[in-house]
Amino acid sequence: MNTQIIKVIDLSKSFKRIVKQSLLKDLFNPKKETIEAVKHISFNINKGESVAFLGPNGAGKTTTIKMLTGLIYPTFGEIDILNFKPFDKKAEYLMKIGLVMGNKAGLNWDLTSVQSFELLKHIYKIPTLEFNSRIEELTNLLDAQNFLNTQVRKLSLGERMKMEIIGAILHNPDILFLDEPTIGLDIISKQKIREFLRKIQIEKNVTLLLTSHDMDDIEEVCDRVIVINHGQKIYDDSIDKLTAKYSKFKFIKVIFKKSFTEFLNTEYEILEKGKNSLRFKVPRESLSKFMTEVTQKYEIDDIDISSVPLEEIIADLFRNA
Repeated sequence: MNTQIIKVIDLSKSFKRIVKQSLLKDLFNPKKETIEAVKHISFNINKGESVAFLGPNGAGKTTTIKMLTGLIYPTFGEIDILNFKPFDKKAEYLMKIGLVMGNKAGLNWDLTSVQSFELLKHIYKIPTLEFNSRIEELTNLLDAQNFLNTQVRKLSLGERMKMEIIGAILHNPDILFLDEPTIGLDIISKQKIREFLRKIQIEKNVTLLLTSHDMDDIEEVCDRVIVINHGQKIYDDSIDKLTAKYSKFKFIKVIFKKSFTEFLNTEYEILEKGKNSLRFKVPRESLSKFMTEVTQKYEIDDIDISSVPLEEIIADLFRNA
């Protein structure tokens, strides 16, 4: 049975900002304009779901996350999370959620990681035995045991993000909000965090709401995607259904041994041009014809055929919104 634990109805957020004019006008007659960061979006999320919240820069993703976690008030609309209003900032609500923001520090930079965790232990009233068990379990899962006694400011970005995630989930929250949790990380650190997030979502039934510009984060961690653009929701369904709409196309990268100038007049859509390569978007029914044409007319070094990448699908949604 699905249990809705996040309910968002007609949510909007507007900001006032000063429009730059001349120096004198800015001083004595400042002009303001209203920016609608989020415009009347509605959605529900069930317990244990892993949902990606996507959009281009300035689409309203982070603003929405901040409203859901109670950091800012909405201009209009309703939010009900676990039967709480986030902006009431009740202690009972804060005990049930965790927040990780990739570009902001949650832990105290002057303390070691374990000192920060000890502080969280007292804030969240975590029993000592449970605390010790959780620290051991989480550091093992993220391969982060060696960083516990290092001052947070001395950690690398990847090490710090692992500690930030441990701090956010130490109190065993029902919902984990993640805003760009793998930003700036190396490949190995990203993979560790993705595996960890999927594990707690599946095994501990933690609800995840994730924003990221890294499509690998989305594909490996999430099952559903909500896409917003210009503050409005333009898609809300499973990733499988989203990719199925684009299954009639194949993406083909052809690396040529020699000149391919004349191939630029092809009927097929060219998405990317390299020094000695082209990347095409080819209808599935035309794949055989395309392959015959390109291999018979040109000397080919390599051909890579793939389905439509999620990144291209999302970009297409933005273009057509």
